[in-house]
Amino acid sequence: MIDVHSHILPGVDDGSKSFEQSLAILKGLSEQGITEVICTPHYIAETMQTSPYPMNLKIITELRQKAKNINIKIHLGNEIYIDLEIAKYLRNRKITPLANSKYLLIELPMTGEFNQYEDIFLSLQNNGWQVILAHPERYQSFQSNFNKVIEMKQQGVLLQCNLGSFIGQYGKHAKKTAQKIAKEHLIFCFGTDIHRERDYNEIKKAQKKLLKYYSETELIELLVANPQKIVQ
Repeated sequence: MIDVHSHILPGVDDGSKSFEQSLAILKGLSEQGITEVICTPHYIAETMQTSPYPMNLKIITELRQKAKNINIKIHLGNEIYIDLEIAKYLRNRKITPLANSKYLLIELPMTGEFNQYEDIFLSLQNNGWQVILAHPERYQSFQSNFNKVIEMKQQGVLLQCNLGSFIGQYGKHAKKTAQKIAKEHLIFCFGTDIHRERDYNEIKKAQKKLLKYYSETELIELLVANPQKIVQ
C-alpha cells in the first residue's frame, strides 16, 4: 500500500512531535505492508501550521536518513486548507504538491461551509493541477448532503478517504458516509491520516471492511495502482 496522507514530518504541525516518534510510526506502517508514504503536513494560512518548503525539505531529508533501515519510501507534500490564494502559494513555493506531482491534497472545513471551493478547484484544474479532496467523509456538510460528494466527483475532483473511517475512528457519521462513498465506487485512493503512534492493526482491519465493497483486484487499484500515479 502507498499512504498518500500522513502527518509524520516531525515538529511542523499537530502530528509527530519528534524524529523518534516519526520513526516509530514509519516502522509500524511498514509492518502493516505500507511501502511508500507521503508526508502531508498541514498548510493553514495565517496560523502556526505553515511550515515553509525549505524547512520541510530539510526535515524530510534528515528523516529519510534516519529511516534508511526501515523498508519504506518517504515523499513530501502538503495537506492544504482551502484558501483563495492557493494558486499564489504554489507559485511562491509555500505549498507542496504530492510527491512533486500535479496532484494537490486539499482540505475543506470540518464544520460550516466554504461556498467558493468549487470555483477554486476549477481554477486549479484549468491550470493543470489535479485536486484530491482529503477525507470527504469527515465534512459535516457532506455528511448531511451526499449530493456534494457526487458533485465533486462530477467536477473531476478525486476523493481520498481515511482508512480509519471504515472502523469508526472518526465517529458514526463519518463511517456511514465513507461506506456510502465506497458503495458508490467514488474513491480514488486511501490514507491513514496518521498523526501519532496507535494500533497499526487498524489498517488491516479497515482493508478487510473494504472487501464488502470492492474485489481484491479493485482494492489493489485503490491502495497501490492509483497512488502510484501520484508518486511516479
